[in-house]
Amino acid sequence: MEHLFGQDWEIISAGGATGEAFFATNENQKLFLKRNSSPFLAVLSAEGIVPKLIWTKRMENGDVITAQQCLNGREFEPKEMAQDRAAKLLKKIHESRPLLTMLERLGKTPYGSSQMLLEVESTLDEALLTLKAVKTSLSFLKREGSNIQCEEWAVCHGDVNHNNWLLSDTDELYLIDWDGAMIADPALDLGLLLYWYIPRENWSMWLKQYGAKLTPELELRMKWYTIAHTLLSVQWHKNKNRIKEMDHWLNYLTTLN
Repeated sequence: MEHLFGQDWEIISAGGATGEAFFATNENQKLFLKRNSSPFLAVLSAEGIVPKLIWTKRMENGDVITAQQCLNGREFEPKEMAQDRAAKLLKKIHESRPLLTMLERLGKTPYGSSQMLLEVESTLDEALLTLKAVKTSLSFLKREGSNIQCEEWAVCHGDVNHNNWLLSDTDELYLIDWDGAMIADPALDLGLLLYWYIPRENWSMWLKQYGAKLTPELELRMKWYTIAHTLLSVQWHKNKNRIKEMDHWLNYLTTLN
């Protein structure tokens, strides 16, 4: 990575699970570098959803290095998720035809309730399947699965946690970390955001900012995807031996049923 820059640049790891991300800094500029980032990044940049893509370079070994503008800013606070700017950015993403077209070109196919239920059933281990909260949740998914219908697929982020929302020093809001991007029911993103951050009595108001109406059908879809996502999170944390986090999401399941 160092040979891409002159000696006045410092290259340091940006951390993360893959070890493929770096910061490059000198006196006047700071870039966020990533090795073998998806071509999807270019469309996200063009749509103004992530910080600007500065350049892309293909290396002799076939690796592709991307450099993005590295902005000064901060994570969105949990309470700020109620703001209309979060709702409007998520709506822009869900309505973006260029994003959807690019994921389709990359070979992505819709990830609906049947695919997600199959993933849940094949992922949960025998020990978790003996727990009451897990059994109750799985029964709900199976019982309501045929009632979960998506009329219009969209690009979904899949992890709308507040720490993936970046507010720049110039007051621009971005949604970052798109490694889990999928073509799915918008109710997946909506359910996670509303259940995690918005009091139930304010759901209708938040969805009005987004441009949707809270109907029994949408409410069921959001609940279904949130429960399925939580079950997968429980198993993921267990696999990583993060027992405290696993217990947190197991307890959270009981609030959803």
